Amino acid sequence: MRTVDVSRDSTRTQVAIIGAGPAGLTLAHMLAAQGIDALVLEHQTEDHVRSRVRAGVIENSTVDVLTELGVADRLHREALVHKGFYIRLDRRTHHLDFHRLTGRNAYVYGQAEIVADLIDGLRSLDRAPVFSADDVSLHDFEGSTPSVEYSVDGVRHRVDADVIAACDGFHGVGRATLAPYVETLQRTYPFAWLGILAHSTPVTEEGMYCAHPDGLSVHSMRGPRLSRQYLQVPAGTRLTEWSDDQIWSELARRSTSDDHPPLETGAIINRSLAPLRSVVTQPMQLGSLFLLGDAAHIVPPTGAKGLNLAVSDACVLSHALGAFYATGKREELDAYTARALPRIWQAQSFSWNLTSLLHRVTDDPFDWELRRARLQRWTSSDDEQRALGEVYLGLPFPTPWRF
Repeated sequence: MRTVDVSRDSTRTQVAIIGAGPAGLTLAHMLAAQGIDALVLEHQTEDHVRSRVRAGVIENSTVDVLTELGVADRLHREALVHKGFYIRLDRRTHHLDFHRLTGRNAYVYGQAEIVADLIDGLRSLDRAPVFSADDVSLHDFEGSTPSVEYSVDGVRHRVDADVIAACDGFHGVGRATLAPYVETLQRTYPFAWLGILAHSTPVTEEGMYCAHPDGLSVHSMRGPRLSRQYLQVPAGTRLTEWSDDQIWSELARRSTSDDHPPLETGAIINRSLAPLRSVVTQPMQLGSLFLLGDAAHIVPPTGAKGLNLAVSDACVLSHALGAFYATGKREELDAYTARALPRIWQAQSFSWNLTSLLHRVTDDPFDWELRRARLQRWTSSDDEQRALGEVYLGLPFPTPWRF
């Protein structure tokens, strides 16, 4: 079924998708492969969406799905394949080789690149998203005849649909619309990540967490001469409080080792400041409205689970929509939250585990020694590393994306 114009400003589709991020774009591809029509609406311009700097560590499970959808050719050519990550503790560097224990890998490939591949793929299918959609509002979602209204260039439009998939992030209209009807569980951490993107040689060939008594530093690569690095800073920190020299000096101090060369500095081309929080909205649905990705949950950047959970949610809803259109029954749609939540909570547990162990949470020396002892187990035990690797490289998705 193709989307057809009912009138100059009214259209009909099967699934209205709000948000052209990884969740919305992946869902659109999954639905297209099942012959289900969908229209993607995005508030930002296409240039803005393609240029957003986000996480770049992709689970093996996510790569498997993107490959099956036929949108991973460039990823397989350009992505950096990682077997695990490094932990630096007590000035010594330890490699946690998860591939050796699980046979799987992680991939470093920027979210902006995935988004670009997904947009290009939809355009080739004549299903390009609608960008610059302003003043989006959702209507009649508690029943079976929902609709979405939006404006482009001052012209008001209406989309009638069977289902609305809200993939528009934590501050989007989907979450705000559903908020009065659902429960939000959250934890806010007393620190943030000050991040830089810099022209410098990465410290190690894979990402590295440096556990230091004064706070965490993170060192990851985006290319042979491009690094992404973070400092744990107090919540409420402002970017203007840190000069480039201060950032490099503190990154070097927290990552000092006896087994690697000193940290290389370079021109900082991007700065960011991210508060750390964990959020889960449940249920993730009401009537014909479903939340996916950051609209439904937030994980700390520790562990890089956000994008991967977005694709997992898309798998669950795509499967449910395939069942709905194949059988006319809502059982799988009604079970969407129950299917999606267990993997979400596994990712939350994994991220909380890394976050609480790697960061300085209190000034108590006893706390540091407890964390240090736990990290020593991580760096010395295959059993500990295997358990970490199973989640880091990607637990199986709850359902196949195709019904």
